Amino acid sequence: MKKSLLFALAFLFASSVFAQNNVYLLQENFDETTLPSGWVTMGNGMNNWYISTSNIAGGKPNEAHLKWTPPFNGISRLVSPAVDLTDVSSAVMTLKHYPSFFGSNQAIVGVATSSDNGTTWNSVWSEQYNANGQFTILETIEGPDMGKNNVMFCIYFEGNSSAISDWYFDDFEVYTVESLGVELTSIDVPAIVSHGEHGISFTVRNTGSSKIESLKVRYIIDGETYEQTFNTDIPSMEYEQLTFDDEYTLLPNDSYNLEVKIMTVNGGYDDESDNNLSKKIVSALSSTQMTPMIEHFSSSTCGPCVSVNIKMEELTANHEGQYTYTKYTTNGPQLGDPYYTAEGGTRMTYYNVMGVPQTFLNGSDQGNAAVTEDNFTNAYETPAYANVRGSYTIDGNTINITADFMSYFDMENIRAFVTVNEKTTTENASSNGETEFHHVMMKMLENAEGNVMNINAGEYQRLEFSYDMSSTFVEEMEDLEVALWLQNYDTKEIYNSHYAYENSEHCHPVNDLLAIVGGDAPPTLYLSWNKPENGTPVGYDVYVDGELMADNLNDTYYSNEDEDICYNAKTAEVVAVYEDGKTSVGVAMIIVRDTNVEETTCENISVYPNPARDFVKVSTVNSQQSTVKVYNTLGMLVEEIEVNSNKVEINISGYNAGIYFVEVETENGNLVKKIVVE
Repeated sequence: MKKSLLFALAFLFASSVFAQNNVYLLQENFDETTLPSGWVTMGNGMNNWYISTSNIAGGKPNEAHLKWTPPFNGISRLVSPAVDLTDVSSAVMTLKHYPSFFGSNQAIVGVATSSDNGTTWNSVWSEQYNANGQFTILETIEGPDMGKNNVMFCIYFEGNSSAISDWYFDDFEVYTVESLGVELTSIDVPAIVSHGEHGISFTVRNTGSSKIESLKVRYIIDGETYEQTFNTDIPSMEYEQLTFDDEYTLLPNDSYNLEVKIMTVNGGYDDESDNNLSKKIVSALSSTQMTPMIEHFSSSTCGPCVSVNIKMEELTANHEGQYTYTKYTTNGPQLGDPYYTAEGGTRMTYYNVMGVPQTFLNGSDQGNAAVTEDNFTNAYETPAYANVRGSYTIDGNTINITADFMSYFDMENIRAFVTVNEKTTTENASSNGETEFHHVMMKMLENAEGNVMNINAGEYQRLEFSYDMSSTFVEEMEDLEVALWLQNYDTKEIYNSHYAYENSEHCHPVNDLLAIVGGDAPPTLYLSWNKPENGTPVGYDVYVDGELMADNLNDTYYSNEDEDICYNAKTAEVVAVYEDGKTSVGVAMIIVRDTNVEETTCENISVYPNPARDFVKVSTVNSQQSTVKVYNTLGMLVEEIEVNSNKVEINISGYNAGIYFVEVETENGNLVKKIVVE
C-alpha cells in the first residue's frame, strides 16, 4: 500500500465477487528523515522525538524514536494531522513498537484521539511495560471521537522519562474493516542469496473480517511467470507466510527482479491495484560462516553501563571465537570517558546514538541493553556473503596491518572498517565503579568513515596500514586487537567481520584459480591454482557450491567426478590454510556459467587420442567450435587456436609430459577435457 494520509472514501465495486478494500484513515511508516508533514509534538518532552534510521520496532528503516533526554516528567505526545471520521463508528489500529528500559523502571505508552484540537484526549489503547521487547499492537477503536470530522491521533508516553532509554515506533495504521481484504506485506526472499534453487515465499495479512480460504498469487522473475492457488485458513487480522511449490534456479553472481502479486481472494478478483511488491535479488557465488560484529557505545561515567558490560562479558565468554567486538567510549553522560575519541563520536552520529549504553549487532540497533543470546545466535547462523581475514605485527609503538576483504557477489561502494582496540584498559576508570574495560577502540584506520571499495565476486581487495599508536590512549602495545568488517554504509548492514590474527604474518590467499570441466561419462571437475604470493600454507581447503570437498590438500590441484557439472552452474572456491588453523580469504569462480547448454554438447565433442604423444584431435558436429585453448595444471594458457571446421589437430610433440586441459568454446557453451601427454 502507498504511504499517505487518506480520508474516508466511498469505493464502488463492479461485482460482488470482488475482494473489498479496507479504507485507510491514517497510514504512516515514518520513513523520511524528519517527522512526517503535519505531525507535531505536544505536552512535555517535545524535543525528545526523532526519526531514527533504525528498524528495531520491527518495520523497515526509518522509524519514530522517543529519547529519555532531556529529562521530563508527564505526558509527551506525537500527534497526527486531523482526519475525517464522519460516518465511521469503529476502526482498527495497528502499531509496532519497542520499549527499552533502565532496570525495572516502568512507564505507560498508548494511543489516544482528540476531536477538539488536542484539548481533550481519549485513550483508545494503553499499556504499562517493565521489560524490553518488540511488540505489535492490534486494537479496535471505538469511543467519543468516532464519527467526528476533525480527529487527531497521538502516540503518547506517560511517566518519568528516566524510566526508558529509547522508545521506537513504526507502521502506525488506522483503517476500517470490510468483510474481505488482504494485504501483501512482504516478499520473504533475502536480498542476497546463494545461487541454486530457491523457494519464493511471501507474507500476507488478512485485513478483513472474513476468513481467507484461498489466494491465487503470481510471481514474475525476469519475465518468467508462475501462478499458484493456495488453500488457506487465515483468520481476520492474522498474518501467514506462503511458499510457491515451483522453485526458481538462480545462476551464480547474477541479479533478478522479482514481483509478487495477489490475483484473487476466496475465488474473487482482488481489485487493489497496489497489492503487489517487487524486490531485487542478488545471487552470490557461495556463502561462508558469519562472524557477528558487535559495536558497543559505553562510558566509565555511565551507571547503567555497568550491568550491560557484565552481560556482554557473559555473552562473549559463551561464544569465544565466534564474534568480533569494538567498544566506543563516549563523552557523556558526565564529563565523559577519558578515552573518548572523535572517531567514536563519528560512529555515534552515524548510528544516531543519543545516549549510552547502546549496542549494535551487525549494524542493527539492540537498544540500551546487552545483545541477547537469541539475537546473537540468529546472527551467527545467518549465511555470510563476504569473507574477511587479516593480520598484524607490532614494532615498538607502530602497528602494521594487512587485511583482505573478499566478496561472493559484486560489491560497489562498500566500506571496509579497521579498528585497533585494546583488549583490557584500566586507566580510563571514572565514576561508575568499574575498574577495567574491554575491547576499547583506540584508532580507526584510515578514518571513522571507512575505506570505500569495489569488489568483484570471487575476488578480494587488500588494505595495508602502518600507524604509530603513541598518540593514542594505548596502555600496553602487546594487548592490542584489530577488528575488521565490511559494511553497507547506506543500509548499515554488516556482511561479515573477523579479528586480525595477532602478531602474525599475513595469510595470503591463492593465485590464479582455474576451474574447468572435462569428460562426459560423467564429466570431471578440475581445479588448479598457484601458491600464494607470500607465505607457506600447510594445505588448501576446496569448496564446490559451498560444500567442503577436500581439506588440507597438499597439492595445488583437485579433481572430482560429478554427473551434474556439465549442465548445471556451479562455483569453486579455494582457501589457503596455515599453521594453527589460520586461513586466508577464499578465491572463488564460476565453473559452468551457462545452464542453457544442451545435453548433446558433451556428446558431440571428442578429444582424442588420450593419452597422446605427438598430436591431439578435437572433433565436433556441425562445425560448432570457435576456439580451442590448452592449459597446464597451473592454469597457464599453453596454446590457443581459432578454428572454423569440424576438426582441428593440435601438435603436442613439444609439450612436457603431464596432465593438460583442452577447453573447447562453442556457441552452445564450453567443454573442458583432461588429456595425458606421455
